[in-house]
Amino acid sequence: MSGATPLARLAATIAARKDADPQASWTAQLLSRGPEKCAEKFGEEAVEAIIEAVKGDRARLTAEAADVLYHLLVMLAARDLTLADVEAELARRETTSGLAEKAAR
Repeated sequence: MSGATPLARLAATIAARKDADPQASWTAQLLSRGPEKCAEKFGEEAVEAIIEAVKGDRARLTAEAADVLYHLLVMLAARDLTLADVEAELARRETTSGLAEKAAR
């Protein structure tokens, strides 16, 4: 996995912690609380990222964006979805313009 991106390595770590002891892993603790709690944490982090984007502090926004990605992957894992599932959806959309994709919703 050394050639994998940091995001792919993070996704693999989250998957590996899915059945870990919640006392030994923050990720396992989040997952043990259920999909709803994972979604709530994702929402909190997204709001924090929005606040930093408005403030314009690049370093803080970068840190919050990393938190958003982590919590997104945890939320997906809580619903048995993977980064690969999201990547497949993105690949499917590559041949469609953003305007056409949005109009199809």
